[in-house]
This record gives sequence, structure tokens and C-alpha cells, in this order.
Amino acid sequence: MQLSNNPALAEKKKARQSIREAPTSAEGRQLPSKNGAVPGEPVKKDENSRRGNWGNQIEFVLTSVGYAVGLGNVWRFPYLCYRNGGGAFMLPYFIMLVFCGIPLFFLELSFGQFASLGCLGVWKISPMFKGVGYGMMVVSTYIGIYYNVVICIAFYYFFMSMTSLLPWTYCNNPWNTPDCSGVVSSGRPLNASLLNATTSLVAGVSEVVNRTKRTSPSEEYWKHYVLNISDDIGNFGEVRLPILGCLAVSWFVVFLCLIRGVKSSGKVVYFTATFPYLVLTILFIRGITLDGAINGIKYYLTPQWEKVLDAKVWGDAASQIFYSLGCAWGGLITMASYNKFHNNCFRDSIIISITNCATSVYAGFVIFSILGFMAHHLNVPVSEVADHGPGLAFVAYPEALTLLPISPLWSLLFFFMLILLGLGTQFCLLETLVTAIVDEIGTDWIIRNKTVVTLSVAIIGFVMGVPLTTRAGIYWLLLMDNYAASFSLVIISCIMCICVMYIYGHTNYFRDVEMMLGFPPPLFFKVCWRFISPVIISFILIFTVIQYKPITYNDYVYPGWSLAIGFCMAMSSVICIPIYALYKISKSPGATFRERLKFACRPHPSWGPALKEHRTGRYAPVATEDPVETCPSMEKEELKELKEEEEDEKERREEISLTIQGSNGSTNTHNNPNPSA
Repeated sequence: MQLSNNPALAEKKKARQSIREAPTSAEGRQLPSKNGAVPGEPVKKDENSRRGNWGNQIEFVLTSVGYAVGLGNVWRFPYLCYRNGGGAFMLPYFIMLVFCGIPLFFLELSFGQFASLGCLGVWKISPMFKGVGYGMMVVSTYIGIYYNVVICIAFYYFFMSMTSLLPWTYCNNPWNTPDCSGVVSSGRPLNASLLNATTSLVAGVSEVVNRTKRTSPSEEYWKHYVLNISDDIGNFGEVRLPILGCLAVSWFVVFLCLIRGVKSSGKVVYFTATFPYLVLTILFIRGITLDGAINGIKYYLTPQWEKVLDAKVWGDAASQIFYSLGCAWGGLITMASYNKFHNNCFRDSIIISITNCATSVYAGFVIFSILGFMAHHLNVPVSEVADHGPGLAFVAYPEALTLLPISPLWSLLFFFMLILLGLGTQFCLLETLVTAIVDEIGTDWIIRNKTVVTLSVAIIGFVMGVPLTTRAGIYWLLLMDNYAASFSLVIISCIMCICVMYIYGHTNYFRDVEMMLGFPPPLFFKVCWRFISPVIISFILIFTVIQYKPITYNDYVYPGWSLAIGFCMAMSSVICIPIYALYKISKSPGATFRERLKFACRPHPSWGPALKEHRTGRYAPVATEDPVETCPSMEKEELKELKEEEEDEKERREEISLTIQGSNGSTNTHNNPNPSA
């Protein structure tokens, strides 16, 4: 009778009742609002209430497509084809895709989905190799820093296109040089037809040919106005304030889209992952109608077989596969960790990989049709019409856009497409770092305040990107691109294959995949994971080291000290692996080194599916009287919930005991004849 008058106990009863009435998943797990569930929404239910899941499987596929299909498909893949002899690059590219790219893509998706953990947590599979996860974080950090600088330049071009006349149309600007020669005559109206524009150009072709070096207005706008490039990598000069402002905008947009993690980014990708294809199609149709476009496409498709014998071509093919598909970045593991346990990630890996590579080839047609058009009207080979590097997207495309009717509109669409392509990848890079940090710490506070972690990482990324907005920024950007995200990715992927297949054991992993998907991995993937992929990657790494050539930017040769910094960046991700391995071995129990090594390689007791209902077979917890002490393989969350339930029950009994002791004796004797019980 007096129990209902006790406010403390009544409050606890109310709280327990609210938990019982809270929305639950199909497995009976509550969906607390702190984990991203919307109060009062009965439709979307997370399988993993603590970490959250994708709203639906389309969100995961679109996010992964947006992650894989990025700026590299537009300015890196065509650039590598251009540098490596056009169509000759296709052979090593598709060989690396079939035997390395797709198998490793499937491996990483299944790896993250099985454990429902980020790129650090998954290494419970073999704790000694957790340094691979740290290496992935380092790589993602480097890429995230300079990748957002490229996005911010696209933002800058986007804003500068909001005008009636694109600033890189003519050669009558203060930043132009006497070598500048445009493809649009200043005497023609802006909306003149392409025929009139090219007719006026032909009259001046002889003058252009006689010059020692022809530069376009878009190229000079890029070099002398946007970058205001210095003469040396050590000559930083002043910070380019417009670029710095665009960098702040870029990081702010990334943060806003990730403010609720995959719950918010999963909705954004419906637009960011699909709209670029519309713009690419429009540009492709326009490009193939231009004079000389067929010459550019022939250069793109015709193989120069002597290039195939160059190991650097194969190295570029391997690095492009990893760069484009996102292997060894940690992003695939992270995105897959938010899948439901029984999702068919094998199907997803095939769809996403084919979509990504088809987009690369498709974008190449768009690029080379325009390069062929420019080469035709300038009467020069295709290989001489554009610079190397990301300037391809900021030189060739902008110049082609000046030839289109209503060119500012097309420019806005194109650079908006670049922004969306970049953001799709940047979302996953930032989420990779945030998820790794949150999973590693794992406290309730940091899970509730994941937004704070996201904001902190974004601010740090912005600050570290400031040097890339100086006059020497393009030198550092290319240095990071060539060293921080090249052969180090190959090494990380190779070690990951070896660890999973040979340290953990291919039989164990095949059984894990079968338990998750309902069928074992196909034989082709088993062979690739165990033999073909590691062997090819190893040989590519060896050939790349043997035939290494220092990078250059146009006629600029990088000094030795800058190349040393580049090697340090590349090694900083790889060195994490042996350092952590030695640390783990030193902390492992055992009388001899062999015993410690064996213990460090052994899977952690908590390795396996994250949720209790999925821990079947060899992962099933042992039934004992005291699961808290004798079942170390249970989730920390499950153990904590069990302890909390026991504490609540103990407090309830104490409340009942105190209340009964304050009532009359007959009630005490009738309801609790043995109060000490």
C-alpha cells in the first residue's frame, strides 16, 4: 500500500515501464533515442541499437558508390590513361580490378559486416595486426586533408561561375601572358554558335602554331589566378584567402551531412551519388558532337603496348584500383559495419565495383572527346593539350565549357558535379576516422556525443589543410597524392590478406562468411584471397620500387628534401604495423617469445558477431551460472545490461524491505515472514 507512495521507487517503475514500451527490433532489442532512432517512429528499427544501422540497403549501396566513385574517376583515371599511353592503361587496370580490386573489396565488406566494427575494432580477429587499422587511419587522414582541398577548389570554380561571362574565356585579363591563346574570339557574342566560334579560331591557327608554347585562358587562370603558384615547394607565400574560405565551407558541409552519422549521410547520398551521372551524360552527348572528338577517343582506346612493359604503368593501375575502390582506406570496413548481419555483401561488392569502374571508363570518354576537340582545333597531338594532375579537371573542362551555349550554366552544373563526387568520398573518410575513435573508446558518453567527435575531427582536418591553400599548396597536394596514397595502400592490403587468410586461417574465415551470408565465398574469391591477390600485389610493389622515378609538376623538379618528406608520409602508415605488433607481443603473457607471439595472434575472446542472437555455433556463449565471470566472449553491452538489471533488482528489494519495516507488524509477518531472506 505504501509502495506507491515512495517517489524513488515509483520513478524507477515508470522508467522500466517506458523501456518495455519502447520500440524494439525484430530481435527484441530496444531502440533508445541516443542511438539515432527517432522517437515515435515505428517503421525504421536498428538491428544494432548501440551503433545504429543504415536506414535501408539502398543507402549503403549508394554511399559505397559515392565513396568509390569520386574525383579520381574524373581527374585521376583519365590523367593516368593520358600519362600511360591512353588505351594501354586499360589492360593492367582491368587485370588488377579482376584479380585484386573486386576480391579485396568483397573481403573488406565481409570483414566489417561480420564484426560490426570499424577499421580498428575488426582487428580483434588477430590483435597483433591492429597496426593495420592504425595504418588505414593514417592513410584516410592524409587523403581526407588534401581531398577536401580539391573539393574546395571546385567550390571556388562553382562560385566564380555565377557570372554572365566565365573569367577564363578570354586572354584579356591582368593575369594572362603573351602566350595565351583562347578558343573563343572576343569579338563574338557569348551566345554565338559553336560553328562561328571555331570559324573565328581557324583564322588565328597559324599564329598559335608558330608560338613556342601555347597556353589556354583556362590554364593561365588556373596557374596565375586561382593558385598564383610559386616557383618552389618551399616558397609557401601567402595563404590564398578565397581558397581558404572555400575550404572552410567544404568542411562545414561535410560536418553537417555527418552530424547524425550514417543516419544523415544515408539520406544525402540519394542526391550526391546519382546527380553526377546526369551531368556526365549531358557532357558526353555534347562532347561527342564536337569536331575532332573521335581523335581523342581513339587516343583513349588505342593501346600503346610498349607501355605495358613499364612497371610504373602496372603500379599506377594497382594504386588506381585501391584509390578508386577505396581498398585499404578503412572506409569499406566502416561502411559495411553498419549493415545488418545477414546482408548480402557479396552482391553489393559486385554491383559497386562494376559501377565504379564503368564510371571511370565513361568519364574517360567525356574527357578525351573534349581533349580531341581541343587538339583538332589547335593542330597539336592530344598528349599536348593539357597539364598533368588535377589541373586536367580545372583546365580542359573549363576551356571546353566556354564553347557551349550559356557556358556559365554548364560550368555551374559541372563543378557542382565535382563537388558532389568529392563529398561522397569525403563523407566516408571522415566517418572512418570518427567510427574508429568511437569504437575504440566505446564509452556511453562518447557514443552519445559522437557529433562532438565529428566536429573535432573536421576542425583538425581544416587546420591541417591550411598549408595546401598557400601559393605552394599544389606542390604539396601532388606530393601527398603520389606518396601518401600509393604503394602504402598496396602494402596494407597485402598484409590484411595475409593476416586474414593465413594467421586467422582461411577455413575459419570462409566459415564466418558462410554463417553470415548463408553460402560460402565462391571458389574464385577463395583462390584470389589466398594466392593470386597477395602474389600480384607483391610483384607490383617490387617492380614499382625498382623502377621508381621522382615526381615532377610540369617542368618543376621536386627537391630531395621534399621527396624525403613524401617517403616519410608513405612510411608513416606502414610503420604502424610493426610498431604495434612489437608492442602487442611485449604486453602478451608467456614465458618465451614464441608463446607471446602465439597469444598475440590469437583472436580476442570477443571476436565474432556483435549481437548475441548472431553468436551461434562456435561463437555461442557457454551456459554457466555466472555469465559475467565465465563468458568473456559476451558483448560489453550485454554484460553491462545484466549488471544493471541485478542492481535494479537489489535496490527494489531494499526498497520493499524498508517500506515493509515501516508498516504494521501483521503486514510484515504476512508479506515477508523472513525479512533477511
